[in-house]
Amino acid sequence: MGLALAAGVVISAVAVGVVWSNRTLASGCVASAGGVTYPLDLEQASNATTIAAVGKRLAMPDHAVTVALAAALQESRLRNLSHGDRDSLGVFQQRPSQGWGTPAQVMTPRIAAASFYQHLVLVDGWAALSVTDAAQQVQHSAAPAAYAQWESEARGLAEALTGEISAGLVCRFPVPSGAVTSAFAPAITQELGSPNLGTALTSARGWTVASWLVGHASQYRLRSVSFAGRRWTAGTGLWASDPSATTVVQIVPTASTGGSS
Repeated sequence: MGLALAAGVVISAVAVGVVWSNRTLASGCVASAGGVTYPLDLEQASNATTIAAVGKRLAMPDHAVTVALAAALQESRLRNLSHGDRDSLGVFQQRPSQGWGTPAQVMTPRIAAASFYQHLVLVDGWAALSVTDAAQQVQHSAAPAAYAQWESEARGLAEALTGEISAGLVCRFPVPSGAVTSAFAPAITQELGSPNLGTALTSARGWTVASWLVGHASQYRLRSVSFAGRRWTAGTGLWASDPSATTVVQIVPTASTGGSS
């Protein structure tokens, strides 16, 4: 596993998500798939859910999301880096001098992710390639075999973030004060397309949307997300059973005492 677990955290997979045994933890996230847990910090979770959401908005298969996540894990450990080899920048370490866009574009994770997928589909037969080979055909790395070490983790993250499994991502953080930020509405639309909040969704679509919301909840001041019989809350960092949660994804902003948007 390539991502370091925050100090003092012990986790275990359970039916509703993850048990945080250290209740003093300030913040952190965990993706779970196939009985394996993948710790992330809040920035990594935000970038990972963005990569997954953009892939689904572009109607890419889940294998493409795995390839993209493996590339981002190798290039930046899912961090939006402002530095790199020569002029490499961002989550994918894309180079403006090599036609990947302006520095501002490659430093915008949703734009960088869309650019990665757009280059991926130009690779002849990419869908039949291994994760490593497909990523290398896009990235042209000096270490072409390096992506292989991330394949298992990238696949687990893709399962958790694209709705292949239910309640695959949890995050925990101190609930901030103040209303949901003004950047929330444009961000969710730009990354997910129509987020379909207020509309009944299929399981895969609903959990993709729910995972994006959890992964961005700290950034946009969301305290609760519910879908398909479960509710996540920032304070507990868990998906708990909630019979009132329907197939409509619902959120509660931090400033609210109830209701959904």
